[in-house]
Amino acid sequence: MKKILVLCTGNSCRSQMAEGYLRHFAGDKAEVYSAGVETHGVNPRAVQIMKEDGIDISHHTSNNVAEYRNLNFDFVITVCDNAKERCPYFPSSAKKFHHNFPDPGKATGTEEEIMQKFREVRDMIKQYSWDFVAEQL
Repeated sequence: MKKILVLCTGNSCRSQMAEGYLRHFAGDKAEVYSAGVETHGVNPRAVQIMKEDGIDISHHTSNNVAEYRNLNFDFVITVCDNAKERCPYFPSSAKKFHHNFPDPGKATGTEEEIMQKFREVRDMIKQYSWDFVAEQL
């Protein structure tokens, strides 16, 4: 079974959504983890927006990447430029992937406008996750 680590700045939105979709699409082909170079807690809007698409991430926790330094990952996916720049060295042969998704946590406007931004980013991450599983697993 392959091990996948998804990294973001705060392990709050983008990496949590990616973890949810990768777990969903990979099934028993992979163990999926997510972490941040910092921890900001799981964003309630991310939980809500994923629930709209039938994925429950309400049980996820916000983890620091240091917690996983002893695991040997097959894939490390960074989902924001900040995490890519600050990603610690992993002494493994993990294949590294990067895609800079917009940060929905920084969206402004009315609640509906903010939620729409979360939906847009969610849909981008969903497609990326689907493609990743199809191409790498």
